Amino acid sequence: MMRSSLPWVRTAAALCIAVAAIGSAVLAAEPAWWRDAVFYEVFVRSFQDSDGDGKGDLSGLIERLDYLNDGDPATSDDLGVTALWLMPIMESPSYHGYDVVDYDKVDRDYGTNADFQRLVAEAHARGMRVIVDLVLNHTSSQNPWFGASLSRGSPYRSWYIWSDTDPGYAGPWGTQVWHARGGAFYYGLFWSGMPDLDYRNPDVTARMLEVARSWLLDLGADGFRLDAVRHLIEDGTAQQDTRATHDWLKGLRSAVKSWAPDAYLVGEVWAEPEIVAAYLDREIDQGFEFSLAEAVVSGVRDAAPQRITSALSRVLATYPDGAFATFLSNHDQDRAMSRLLGSSARAKLAAAILLTLPGTPFLYYGEEVGMTGTKPDERIRAPMQWSTAPGAGFTSGVPWEALQPDAALRTVEAQSVAADSLLARYRALIRLRLDHEALRRGATALVEANSPFLAYTRSTEKETLLVLHNLAPVTAPASLRVPASLVGRYLVRDVAGTRLPVFASVSADGSFVAPPIVIGPYATLVLSLSRL
Repeated sequence: MMRSSLPWVRTAAALCIAVAAIGSAVLAAEPAWWRDAVFYEVFVRSFQDSDGDGKGDLSGLIERLDYLNDGDPATSDDLGVTALWLMPIMESPSYHGYDVVDYDKVDRDYGTNADFQRLVAEAHARGMRVIVDLVLNHTSSQNPWFGASLSRGSPYRSWYIWSDTDPGYAGPWGTQVWHARGGAFYYGLFWSGMPDLDYRNPDVTARMLEVARSWLLDLGADGFRLDAVRHLIEDGTAQQDTRATHDWLKGLRSAVKSWAPDAYLVGEVWAEPEIVAAYLDREIDQGFEFSLAEAVVSGVRDAAPQRITSALSRVLATYPDGAFATFLSNHDQDRAMSRLLGSSARAKLAAAILLTLPGTPFLYYGEEVGMTGTKPDERIRAPMQWSTAPGAGFTSGVPWEALQPDAALRTVEAQSVAADSLLARYRALIRLRLDHEALRRGATALVEANSPFLAYTRSTEKETLLVLHNLAPVTAPASLRVPASLVGRYLVRDVAGTRLPVFASVSADGSFVAPPIVIGPYATLVLSLSRL
């Protein structure tokens, strides 16, 4: 029989909070380091193979850390990212790792727990944080816990959601969620190989808290990307965003912050901004902003700045300041370059928008060199394209997944020595963001601009930046109306130093009066406004 979830989840949430109290009676102040970070999403299997078996591993990733950030701010030939998100690295029978069989061990294809600790130490030495994917919603059907749950008399039976009869309803996307096994039915939202854990059972909560604590304190992770968090606890046919899920996440956050006050929790809540924002009340630090990502990529592709302006306006009105994570694409979506029609110019513009927007930006591995790929999933997770050597410099063996057909045309090796490459653009933009607090933490105000421009200001008490993007394939002059709060006279300087400083003024109606501002096709201009 199906049980009402609420009494159970209250017990589970109380257990979260009780365990948290053991670690610390008072939560330490949160430094929110992620507000200043630029993240890089790594699929370890596809990044760098160190032993020739065709599969990437942690040792290979360590070998490539200097490419990501060499730890020397005086150099400019590293990408400059300051944090890594590792897709699942726990023991799993699948290539992607989102069905875990052992939460306490690094997958043998990737190395050992000691290798992960070494990675964290090496990353920290270079100024990079490391967060890992934590798959809470479900396990693998090959997990020993699920195997034990097949016995009706096992204590693990209640670790999963079993029913003697088929409840008969479908999932949120119309898919089958009840799966027959041993004369009964178990709930698996995503598919039969991923049975959902039942967090109405306090034993499940206690075990997964133990997992989180170990990865933070024993193995050294700096936080978690929380997979599919809106689906954690069902209440009958309500299978997403339930009150029980919110309550449980508050307990998880309380526990995590007691052990590691500066640990970062970013949630995958694939939904509209208003739904994502509901998880920010003492549950997660940030949520991924899917609607803005879609608007940026499609807006750049279609030269539709109003599409981005509309999405950004909604985001700014919905979220607390900067409490969202931005991106162009990730491991579940067609790659940005494919959606941008293979255009390097458009890709450079999309990068410029991403890295000047508010929120915390995430880059998907290979995005910085324009890797292409469309679904199925394996094809958007293909090996990193380092060079034109056999195996693309990724492996000395046979790659676990075939390289993209255009792999030889988009490599780190070639783009590292080309001043006008997409990689060079990413390097410059990341440094620009890290050099200007206004781009990382500044307030954002939309600026009225003539088509084809997207414009906004980013400002702190010390600095105001005016960001202009030309979404058209032709050079165009910009006409602007900025927020009336900026009324006054200014010295206007191009932060890239490619244009001479000029004088400008903002009239009472917000009109920005300055010498003509002409911007090239798919180009970005970031102007510093110094009040006179």
